[in-house]
Amino acid sequence: MDITPIIDTLNTGLFIDGQWREAEGGKTIEVHNPATGDVITTVADGSAADAEAAIKAAGDAQASWAATPPRDRAEILRRAFELLIERADDIAAVMTAEMGKPFAESKGEVTYGAEFFRWFSEEAVRVSGDFMQSTDGKNRLMVSREPVGPCILVTPWNFPLAMGTRKIGPAIAAGCTMVFKPAKLTPLTSLMLVDVLNEAGLPAGVLNIVTSESARRVVTPWMESGIARKITFTGSTEVGINLLKQAADNVMKTSMELGGNAPFVVCEDADLDKAVTGAVLAKMRNGGEACTAANRLFVHSAVAEEFSAKLAERIGSMQVGNGLDEGTEVGPLVDQDSLDKVAELVDDAVAKGAKVLTGGKRIEGKGFFFDPTVITDVPADSAIRTTEIFGPVAPIVTFDTDEEAMALANETEYGLAGYLFSENIERALRLAEKLEVGMVGLNTGLVSNPAAPFGGVKMSGLGREGGRVGIDEFLEIKYVATPRA
Repeated sequence: MDITPIIDTLNTGLFIDGQWREAEGGKTIEVHNPATGDVITTVADGSAADAEAAIKAAGDAQASWAATPPRDRAEILRRAFELLIERADDIAAVMTAEMGKPFAESKGEVTYGAEFFRWFSEEAVRVSGDFMQSTDGKNRLMVSREPVGPCILVTPWNFPLAMGTRKIGPAIAAGCTMVFKPAKLTPLTSLMLVDVLNEAGLPAGVLNIVTSESARRVVTPWMESGIARKITFTGSTEVGINLLKQAADNVMKTSMELGGNAPFVVCEDADLDKAVTGAVLAKMRNGGEACTAANRLFVHSAVAEEFSAKLAERIGSMQVGNGLDEGTEVGPLVDQDSLDKVAELVDDAVAKGAKVLTGGKRIEGKGFFFDPTVITDVPADSAIRTTEIFGPVAPIVTFDTDEEAMALANETEYGLAGYLFSENIERALRLAEKLEVGMVGLNTGLVSNPAAPFGGVKMSGLGREGGRVGIDEFLEIKYVATPRA
């Protein structure tokens, strides 16, 4: 698939106060295709001064945007949803070129990501309040929910469209202005998203995007500006902790979707075919480069051999290649560092006694490819047991009792997602309640849904995105008391 004609039409500058412009000094950064290593194009490399211009634009636009009728905000989101669906093929092709996932998965992400705009277009007109008497009957108590104010949005590279729409959608619906810093590895999809919103009629200053080689160079001025009232971040726990510390200086509202170490528990009474299908989905979606990916597979010893063999057969047969090539099921990792990390984790586990059932090695040649891998007998001291893999590797560990399974599943500082397979509904629900995570896939390998609250516990973050509660992260509660006549 030749994407050159699409790339040639893209706006690759900064979008500030309703205008596309170059970065200060005309600086640019290269965007590479991880399947080939080739440069796709360049985008603006924003400076601290560019960041300051963006947050000022957001601050200046906040009052008028907050006063915009909810129906008008809803209609902008609805038009943006329709434009995303219309342009799904082009957006998916660019996403695949800069991130690596197969085209079919990229197109699925456009559909999934667009749904956040449709969902929050419907929530925009449903922001409500309350009215009551005080307990002594002397006052009327009126409660309203108002936009929190200008927001900082920082998104990762692995789901470059959906992570944007999941934050932008509720911010628009609530009446908040935004400054947006996408990941430097995958900025093109985000720029196409901003183009869509601009065409959908979003007023100048409401959404401002600054691409940059250095996240710190852009985000720190935003955090220190005194203008921003909220930050929403998806990324590593380490960076999230630093942002929380910075947010404290201005007592900013925060929502953080951070690292994951998802357990995938298969009980002896599970439907193994269903469990294998769920494991392939939970592990191999996005090539394993997902915070919700099944990171540790715990399988009852009575069914471990059969499950492992079936999973190895399924994963080992998946076609690896350039995501733009027909038939590709697993694309490259996003960059050399990611490839090196996955290889080191597998090598460490094997050196300590793990057994490779399929894969286990890099694929030589251009691009950052690693064989889809299943390993068993993974020792407790292997780094892969405690590290978020972010690659196409499924490590399997056995257990004998429910208590052992839950202890293994919960022996981590993270708590984003977990998966559980059992045909005994009472047992399944009991164990699901014991998993220390924010989301559970019960007999399914997919938990992400715009209608559901997405987020974790422990070191996996704060707050929720999506669902009916997603808009609450962008609203503050105001209470007004007035005497009764």
